[in-house]
Amino acid sequence: MVVEMDAAFEDEAEQTISIQEYLKDVEEQELEADLVLGGDEGKDCTFLKGYLKRQAIFSCLTCTPDGNAGVCTACSLSCHDGHEIVELWTKRNFSCDCGNSKFGEFFCKLFPNKDSENVHNSYNHNFKGLYCTCDRPYPDPDLEDQVEMIQCCLCEDWFHEEHIGLDPSDEIPRDEEGEPLYDEFICQACSAVCSFLNFYPHMMFSNKKQGDPTPSKNKEVEEKPHAGGSAQIGKDGLADNIHKKDNIATGSDSSQCIHEESSLPMGETSAATTIGLNDRVYEIASQTTCVLGTNTLDNSPVKESRPIFLSKNWRDALCRCEKCVDMYNQKGISFLLDKEDTILEYEKVAKEKREEKLQQQEGVELDLLNSMGHVQKMEILNGIADMKDEICSFLESFDSSKPITSADIHQVFENLAKKRRRD
Repeated sequence: MVVEMDAAFEDEAEQTISIQEYLKDVEEQELEADLVLGGDEGKDCTFLKGYLKRQAIFSCLTCTPDGNAGVCTACSLSCHDGHEIVELWTKRNFSCDCGNSKFGEFFCKLFPNKDSENVHNSYNHNFKGLYCTCDRPYPDPDLEDQVEMIQCCLCEDWFHEEHIGLDPSDEIPRDEEGEPLYDEFICQACSAVCSFLNFYPHMMFSNKKQGDPTPSKNKEVEEKPHAGGSAQIGKDGLADNIHKKDNIATGSDSSQCIHEESSLPMGETSAATTIGLNDRVYEIASQTTCVLGTNTLDNSPVKESRPIFLSKNWRDALCRCEKCVDMYNQKGISFLLDKEDTILEYEKVAKEKREEKLQQQEGVELDLLNSMGHVQKMEILNGIADMKDEICSFLESFDSSKPITSADIHQVFENLAKKRRRD
């Protein structure tokens, strides 16, 4: 009997939560939401901003069950409240579809005068609420415990770890605590588009398990001389030295990535090169020489498509010579050269917006408090303390197996009012 009572007491203790823990949990949830939404407060439709480099996108299956349209945060809240919404996290180079021809007679409440179609938007099965090669929803109603998924930085689809195409002898690169060592991931299908990454072996993690005698395919690439030249790639993923072979025929055609005797040191750049993507044109600093060597792109080794795990700052190591930039454009992956495309940069901007917003709120509250007299200040501070005490008492006595109702909230404020009357 004593054991049962102790167990019951322990269960009850686990159900209680301090006000500090509750407020910390709320703050973490708000931060997570801000990171996903990019600091967008959801007040205005983003259509007028055109094809944003990255923004939070939602799919409304009530209005577009075929999954062929996406809406911005503001439209998901104002125009599609109560609808069946699929949260897609973020999508690159997307313009809000809300109320265009794909929605039939439905019009956007925030900005109804949209183009009939956003021709540069791209859609995949995520817009139907399906993910991975297994075409399953997330969360999956058939699974009690949801499985972690990984996003491809090219196609932006999400994949279950067991479906990304690793060999039995492979594993996802993680540290001893199970945290990812890689910065970005390219799925098996998209890796075929990025065969040129074989010339950047130190960008990629070897997936071979420790102690596996099978040679790493990355190692094979590292030891194989590049056609027409060689590139020694440093630990940070950058080409430290590029040597011209004696038998390279020099020429004036820069599109052939020929290394002249007077080639600039690694990192020195020429005038800006423009890359086009949808209706946007970006400028990047172009290199006068190719870090890969002569004609390497034309002699790219044909390899089996494999998922790729890439190291931190791997995009910075990509060659930006004229021929390579042209190759990125042709493959439709020129966004890899844009720093603002990364999720890391997107979340960095979101954190800056959140910090600015919090500072503004603190400033307004401080100004308001400073404008009050001593008695008013004390009343407000005492009221805040009473509120915290009442909420803490409510949480400590509340049965966590039951939902919190409006009646519970009203009771909290009624108790506060009674206490104020007694005082």
